[in-house]
Amino acid sequence: MPYGYGYYFDPTYVLVLIGVIISLWASAKVKTTYSKYSRVRSMSGLTGAQVADQILRANGIYDVRIEHVSGELTDHYDPKNRVLRLSNVVYNSTSVAALGVAAHECGHAVQDDKDYFPLRFRNALVPVANFGTQAAWPIIILGLIFGSSNFLINLGILLFSLGVLFQLVTLPVEFDASHRAIRILGNMGILYGDEIRGTKKVLSAAAMTYVAAAAASILSLLRLLILFGGRRNRD
Repeated sequence: MPYGYGYYFDPTYVLVLIGVIISLWASAKVKTTYSKYSRVRSMSGLTGAQVADQILRANGIYDVRIEHVSGELTDHYDPKNRVLRLSNVVYNSTSVAALGVAAHECGHAVQDDKDYFPLRFRNALVPVANFGTQAAWPIIILGLIFGSSNFLINLGILLFSLGVLFQLVTLPVEFDASHRAIRILGNMGILYGDEIRGTKKVLSAAAMTYVAAAAASILSLLRLLILFGGRRNRD
């Protein structure tokens, strides 16, 4: 039913807006926290790359390469190629923030080496989750074009749910990597006292970006269920 000047107001857009706000807040939080602790130099004087090398060797991992990758906070562990990539602001930096990020990525390498199940499950979900998020809306739209096909709409929602599942499985993987990082940095004597507390704040802020992504995905899925669940009931 049209409102105002002939436009239809969809109240479910509020869910999308909430998701956007949460994501923007989390992104701003990690940037400001990282910026703050990137100015705090560690007493060890080690760079992110050196710390990563020490952590990997201390855990008996010798077949993971450490590479320098362009960009800011583009750090990641590639389990397929056994490569740990550190960004410009981490690789050569001696800051508390950089060492925390490097240790976090090493946490993923340790997970991989120890066959950590949530990481294996997440890696297996990557191709189906990517396909699901890309194909969901086109299939739903086709369902609407072809006489409100419930089958296609249901299939689209199911495919979208795979992306949501991926976001949820990512949470324990990321939290565990951060816990491993903090424990390793302390046990190896790389960081001390206030340095550890600063690193915890950096990694906690980073973890919130994954929580925000999961929340936004859940809200989007809820919107789909509200929009098309009601349609199916009317049919």
